[in-house]
Amino acid sequence: MEQEQNVQSKKVWESVKYYVVRCANCSKWRFIPTKDKYEEIRANMGEKLFQCETAREWRPQISCEDESDVEEDDKFRWAMDRPRIPQSPPRWQRILRIRAEGGTKFADVYYVSPSNKRLRSMVELNRYLEENPRYLREGISMSEFSFQPPVPLDEKYLAKRRASTSVPLDEKYIAKRRALASATLLAGPCPELKNQNDGTVGPEAKAPAQN
Repeated sequence: MEQEQNVQSKKVWESVKYYVVRCANCSKWRFIPTKDKYEEIRANMGEKLFQCETAREWRPQISCEDESDVEEDDKFRWAMDRPRIPQSPPRWQRILRIRAEGGTKFADVYYVSPSNKRLRSMVELNRYLEENPRYLREGISMSEFSFQPPVPLDEKYLAKRRASTSVPLDEKYIAKRRALASATLLAGPCPELKNQNDGTVGPEAKAPAQN
């Protein structure tokens, strides 16, 4: 199936509107300008803690003395990423789609290959790489992918979800999620977004979540 050489990659719409990371020194949130940079920081979170000074790469004057770029409020739907999720291989896209509130799963994660093939699990990914060994020859491996979704910070959403499994919600559970240092700010299922076709809205779009 190596007939995908000259397919042009499309930018796929996803639920993420902003990327933020918490400074390890002052605990303030800083906007990350691009998805690629965010994935790079997240992948190295265990070995290299993010600090405000790190953001001087794109904001030369930033420091811990400046106010937080964003606060944890109800203007956005927050999703806390687990650290060390690998950065997507070049020309591959890792896409997050939020599900309706109250469901059994918060979000779906899938990858879009350079040929625009959507892959929704490690099983599908492994099969695709076997059918298209040129990616393996390029050095791409299964270890560069993760389908682990982020954790919603919305306590009401979590309570509703965990009640269905008869597991009590406690403060330690919430605190553990708040301690995660990288997050995506999501626009929820908004009427104005439902009719968008893939490729028309990217992660740099700015739309607050609807309650």
